[in-house]
Amino acid sequence: MTPPSLSAALRRWPLLRPATALLATAAVTAALLALGGHHPGAVFATLIRGAFGTWDRFLSGTLLRATPLLLTGLAVAVAFRARVLNIGAEGQLHAGALAGVAVAVLLPGATGLVLLPATLLAAALAGALWAAVPAAMKTAMGVGEVITTLLMNFVALYLAQFLVQGPLQEARGVFNQTDEIPAAAHLPPLFPGTRLHLGFLIGLGLAFALWLYLTRTPGGFRMRAVGASVRAAEVSGRFRALPVIWMTFLASGIVAGLAGWIQVAGVTRRMYEGLSPGWGYTAIAVALLARLHPLWVIPAAILFGALSAGGGAMQREAGVPEVWVRGIEALVILAVLAVDQTARARADGGGRD
Repeated sequence: MTPPSLSAALRRWPLLRPATALLATAAVTAALLALGGHHPGAVFATLIRGAFGTWDRFLSGTLLRATPLLLTGLAVAVAFRARVLNIGAEGQLHAGALAGVAVAVLLPGATGLVLLPATLLAAALAGALWAAVPAAMKTAMGVGEVITTLLMNFVALYLAQFLVQGPLQEARGVFNQTDEIPAAAHLPPLFPGTRLHLGFLIGLGLAFALWLYLTRTPGGFRMRAVGASVRAAEVSGRFRALPVIWMTFLASGIVAGLAGWIQVAGVTRRMYEGLSPGWGYTAIAVALLARLHPLWVIPAAILFGALSAGGGAMQREAGVPEVWVRGIEALVILAVLAVDQTARARADGGGRD
C-alpha cells in the first residue's frame, strides 16, 4: 500500500483544508511582503499586536469588527449549503439597516422593550424582502441568482444614497446621513468600558441555532439534500426543491438584514452612505474558509476581524498600506478554492483508478 497522500488527508480531516489554505496564504503574503521590501515577521507581529495586543483591542477592535462578518458570513453559509449562490448579502445588509433606522426614527418615544424588537423585526423582514426578488426570478423564470443578487446590491446602495440625501436625511440637512436613532434602540455593551455590544452575542446565538437546524431538523436535512443535488432531491419524491430554495433565500436575507441593523444599533447609531466597507463580499471568504459550517463561521469571522483591526497598526507601525488586508482576504478565497479543487480532483481521479 502506498502512504496516504495530502489529498487523502484533506478529505479525511475537513479542518485541514482551511488550515492548509491559511498556511498557503501566509506563505504567499510573506513572499510578497519581502519582495516589497518589508520584513514579513515584523509585519505579522505588528498585525497580531494590533488585533490581540490588549484585552480592549481584542474586544473593541477584533470582535467588534468580526460581528458584521459573523452575521453576513452565516447568511452566505446557509445559502451556499443549499447551493443557493447568494452574492447579495451586501444589499440585504443595507436594506435591513434602512428598515431598522426608519422604524426607530418613526417611533422616537417608544421604550426599548418595544423599539428593539420592532427594529430587529423590520430589519429581518427587509432583508428577506430583498432576497425574495432574486428568489422569485430563479424559481419562476430560471434566472441565475448570482447575477440578480449582485445587481440587487447596487439597487440597495443607490436606494440608501437617495434616502440619506432626501427623506431620511438629518434635520439639519448638512450631512448625508440620518438623525441619530433613539437611545432606546441602542444595543447595550457586553462589557463595561468596551465597544463590543449585544450584537456579537446575537451572532453567536444565530450560529448555534443554524447549526442545530441544519443538523437536527427535517428542514435542515432538506436544505443539505438540495445542496448536494437538486435533481436527486426531486427524483426521490419525498419533497420539492423549490420551497426549500425559497426558504433558503429568505433565511439568508433575514440574517444579512439583521447584520445591517445590528451595526447601526451597536456602533454607528445612524445610517449614512458607505455604511459597509464590503462586509457582504468579505462574508463569502468567511463562509468558504468555514467550509459553510455555521459554528466554524465564528472563528473565521474573528480571523477576518483580526485582519481588519490589525490593518491599522500594520500601517502605522510597519509602514504597510492597509489595503494589503484586502489582498490577504482575496488570497484566502483563492487558497480555499485551490485546496478544495485539488482535493476533489484527486478524489475523482482516485475513484476512476
